[in-house]
Amino acid sequence: MISSLTITDVEVTDVRVPTSDNLMGSDPFHKKPDYSAVVIRLHTNSTVQGHSLVFNIGAGNDWVAYGVRDLAVLVVGQQLDTFVQSPAALHQLMVEHHQMRWLADGVFRMAAGGLINALWDLWAQAEGKPMWALLADLTPEQVVACVDWRYLRDVLTPEQALDILHRGRNGIEARRERLQQHGPVAYSTSGWLGLSDAQIEVDIKAMQDRGFQHFKTKVGGNLDDDIKRLTFLRGVIGDEACLMTDANQIWGVDEAIEWMLQLSAFKPFWIEEPTARDDVLGFIKIRQALKSQGIGVAAGEQVPSPVIFKQMLASGALTHCQIDAIRMGGVNDVIAVILVAAKYDIPVCPHGGGIGLCNMIRHYAIWDQLAVSCKREGRFVEYLNFLQDDVFEAPVTVSQGCYDTPVEPGWGLAMKPSFIEQHTFPDGAVWVDRPGPVGAAFTA
Repeated sequence: MISSLTITDVEVTDVRVPTSDNLMGSDPFHKKPDYSAVVIRLHTNSTVQGHSLVFNIGAGNDWVAYGVRDLAVLVVGQQLDTFVQSPAALHQLMVEHHQMRWLADGVFRMAAGGLINALWDLWAQAEGKPMWALLADLTPEQVVACVDWRYLRDVLTPEQALDILHRGRNGIEARRERLQQHGPVAYSTSGWLGLSDAQIEVDIKAMQDRGFQHFKTKVGGNLDDDIKRLTFLRGVIGDEACLMTDANQIWGVDEAIEWMLQLSAFKPFWIEEPTARDDVLGFIKIRQALKSQGIGVAAGEQVPSPVIFKQMLASGALTHCQIDAIRMGGVNDVIAVILVAAKYDIPVCPHGGGIGLCNMIRHYAIWDQLAVSCKREGRFVEYLNFLQDDVFEAPVTVSQGCYDTPVEPGWGLAMKPSFIEQHTFPDGAVWVDRPGPVGAAFTA
């Protein structure tokens, strides 16, 4: 089938959910997010489609949508077989475009990544494989050929990556069988900053009933409030459960250290995004200061390129690598980061806060635990228990505190047409008569 598939059209839809109404997703910086997605569908000369999305939190979703539509000219008319033969070629054509490269990362790389991810989904759909299985079935040579090594080979050479992947073939079938029974261990982000203790307790108890023992809460708004919140959370989950904290970059470097030392009595497993996303020196200082307290340092959801990840990982700034499925330039970029993390034995714990991210990151976590790091211990994958059943044709499921390993082809991102129709911005039923400012005018 692959040899006959040609991309005939790229459909792009701006979809937004007014989660600001109930403050789901709220943190110290992003106080009233509207969970949003640029929904991408590749149409072909057959019934097979490729699905992808780029997650945002409201204003700016239209910027990414424009970027995807603009870059789509590089995809329409492409044969899938051409992409399969050399996934790096189209990836490099986009992210290294001789004029648009001037825009650097951010919106540009996210838009390119959305299209790249849709192409990978189309490939997996044509093969009838879930994304994790497509990646696992590639030869080590095929995987290494997906990566642009130019800015990475000073810390990881293609030859070293091949060694990692060849070692990963040992015992892979036994690991595959175990992961198909129980997928990656999940943690629940329950402690949104704008929610009351009572709301959070209801959510945590529901997750505990589903076997969850790992929980994350937002911090950084007010120190006294954080102490009260963590005291409350420890009372709910107990002293033995794993408690993560997340500041979403609200602090300066020294402030982050001082604040977390005040919270160290609650034994946080990690502090996520304690300072600016690309401050490698700041992360190193924070990591060194908190090491004696047993507090890890995690980041990655807003790290925009493999090059910044390279510095974070090689310098020891991070104890946990939080790859994001849509922040960088698609599968090719994420493959590179997972390989670098494997070299430095830093656990890959993907970020899943947003529409569709859990659907995607489970595949990366499975591939890493199956064929790259080949380790399950100390690796936890974020899970959100909303915007699934009413959104996706094949929603993410969990059991016994673990992700269920997906069996449907591709990412599992096909959305229900009714959801898209109702939430299309600005003319869907949810938005057309909604009062108040939207977009950049919506300030918190």
